[in-house]
Amino acid sequence: MPIFNYDFKVNAPLKAVADFHEDTNALKVLNPPGIIVQLHRVEPMGEGSISEFTLWFGPFPIRWKAEHSDVSINGFTDTLVEGPAASWVHTHRYESISSDETQLFERIEYEHKPGFMGLVTRILFSPLNLKILFTYRQWATRNSIKKKLEQV
Repeated sequence: MPIFNYDFKVNAPLKAVADFHEDTNALKVLNPPGIIVQLHRVEPMGEGSISEFTLWFGPFPIRWKAEHSDVSINGFTDTLVEGPAASWVHTHRYESISSDETQLFERIEYEHKPGFMGLVTRILFSPLNLKILFTYRQWATRNSIKKKLEQV
């Protein structure tokens, strides 16, 4: 089973990081240009909440349904219920480093389906593409939280 890990720091308190990820629009912010997110159903973050969306890679739609668990101020896990992979468990963890700095840890454990869809996910979610995606997410998270804190 492939595993992808990524971590980075944000110059913001733990609560600001948790609040950003609990926002139902965060998924739209966290995807780079070229990947359009169409939200179908996004319940407020909570134990057992569901997010259903389509990721558009150009003209190609990838439908996704995830369930959230282990929800706390220190993060959450989203688990694929229906979608392109055989399995996908994405754990987001936040750790306070100081009163105004937080470390984020991202971990994805996943398996590809056999056949054509497995080929598609091997390309879309290759280690290199995940690294590029999460490098963008690092920037988007820092930028969004910074803007929000400046408004306060």
